[in-house]
Amino acid sequence: MISTPLVPAKPAPLRLTALFAQATAGSLIALALVAASLWPRRHVMGLDRLPPLRLHAPEFWRIAAAAPAIQLHLAGVAIALLIGVVLLVGVKGTTAHRVLGWAWVLAMLTAAVSSLFIRVINHGQFSFIHLLSGWTILALPMGVAFARRHRVKLHARMMTGLFTGGLVLAGLLAFVPGRLMWNLLFG
Repeated sequence: MISTPLVPAKPAPLRLTALFAQATAGSLIALALVAASLWPRRHVMGLDRLPPLRLHAPEFWRIAAAAPAIQLHLAGVAIALLIGVVLLVGVKGTTAHRVLGWAWVLAMLTAAVSSLFIRVINHGQFSFIHLLSGWTILALPMGVAFARRHRVKLHARMMTGLFTGGLVLAGLLAFVPGRLMWNLLFG
């Protein structure tokens, strides 16, 4: 009797919806932690007397009047957000994915590095949001290294986490009352 060696079963492919669910849950937990840490200081930050919410057409003159670091940051974020969505829904491993991936990494680096020069929130000092920038600057090369070493699952988790944490979570924090994005749409 001839026996065939047992071949280990391939792991199930990483599903995009499961990855989004994990990343969204992580982002919501992080947002809740940030909100809980800010709650005791809400009166210092002016959050106890929020301005009225009145949605209007975007006032793009506010971006034109902003500092160059803010304009560069917004450009990097906008490009990274658009490319990131295309990368998340597109076919992985293709030449287009690789080229767009490098463009996304450059856009994310532009957004992260330029954010280090934006210190409006904390009177010229770094704030807790800058921790996301530092993590992004460290994590992007790690995600690229995972892809180059064909560690696809780690690459997917790292880059999806950077997308949700570095863009979605930070984007939500950009809409805190009194900040530029709040004033752009609601101010």
